[in-house]
Amino acid sequence: MTTVYRWRLAPDGLATRRQLRALGLRPGGQDVAGQVERPRRRRGPLIAYLYRIDLARPVRPMTARRAAALAKANAARRWCPACRRDAGYVIPASLGMCVPCADTPRPTA
Repeated sequence: MTTVYRWRLAPDGLATRRQLRALGLRPGGQDVAGQVERPRRRRGPLIAYLYRIDLARPVRPMTARRAAALAKANAARRWCPACRRDAGYVIPASLGMCVPCADTPRPTA
């Protein structure tokens, strides 16, 4: 069972994933050291997990091969399967194609 802290009352030495990333660190496989609950009115509390900063590891550097793979994956998300063109933006998953192709009425059979 992890310790639960109220919003903005977590002790020094603990940080969320985003805070670790801002410091150039990652959790590195450690267990959750605690959690912070932020009260919300309608949907229950918002929970953020905390990790120990002293056990965090440095972020792995971006290599040329990883950067190339990331660029290829992002380019695939911009490619419209209907018109086979680069849309110039990431195609919404809800449409599955670029906006002009989605707005074009299709003939019914």
